[in-house]
Amino acid sequence: MNLQDIPKIKHTNSNNFFLLCGPCAIEGEDMALRIAEKVISITDKLEIPYIFKGSFKKANRSRIDSFTGIGDENALKTLKKVSDTFDVPTVTDIHEVLDAALAAQYVDVLQIPAFLVRQTDLVVAAAKTGKVVNLKKGQFMSPEAMKHAVQKVKDAGNNNAWITDRGTMFGYQDMIVDFRGIPTMRVFAPTVLDVTHSLQQPNQTSGVTGGRPDMIETIARAGIVNNVDGLFIETHFDPANAKSDGANMLHLDHLENLLSNLTSIRKTINSL
Repeated sequence: MNLQDIPKIKHTNSNNFFLLCGPCAIEGEDMALRIAEKVISITDKLEIPYIFKGSFKKANRSRIDSFTGIGDENALKTLKKVSDTFDVPTVTDIHEVLDAALAAQYVDVLQIPAFLVRQTDLVVAAAKTGKVVNLKKGQFMSPEAMKHAVQKVKDAGNNNAWITDRGTMFGYQDMIVDFRGIPTMRVFAPTVLDVTHSLQQPNQTSGVTGGRPDMIETIARAGIVNNVDGLFIETHFDPANAKSDGANMLHLDHLENLLSNLTSIRKTINSL
């Protein structure tokens, strides 16, 4: 899959990593546009190929009273508004077979959540839309096992698959990233490192997922050093009051410094 094949994507000849970045969930049009405008100003400056990320609904919640979205159509229309306003591609995750055709009308990349990556019907439905399919590696799966998920996409007639590592379960309340998995999975498909979800601390007694945002740059640097193709980072201008995954999101104010440092590292790695 060439990045150039994704509509509206820029800076594909920069030899930089590409970036999937935005809020965990679409909370409203104003917040999505505000975040997208800031991220685009940074990625344009640093020549980073960029795809705006936002979940149109949150189906996997710890508690029944957790925020799940502003309504499927409203959120998807917001993603389309971001794309049209800033001329940028978008990605969202899907959870049910019927979501695939619906979301494909609005976004450029369909993402399969880690817990659902073995769901054959869901993966095939995403593949049949013709969109790029971003397969999150299950927290319970080895890097080697992801070749079968990629093959499902190809067998459905779509060669446009990515793999995203989002850490592996360690005990009950932590995630770890095994960086041996990056070169392993890059054999199967372009590989992304989901930095922020790799720092989640699920299964908290409060029923709200925790996280270690202080370790974001540490994990991201290691991914760049190990030649990951892209990074996935969730960001918000007010993580403490975000409606989903605020505990492990990067504050928007810190994004430019992080991406500047990572771009410098990538240039060094490219020169070796």
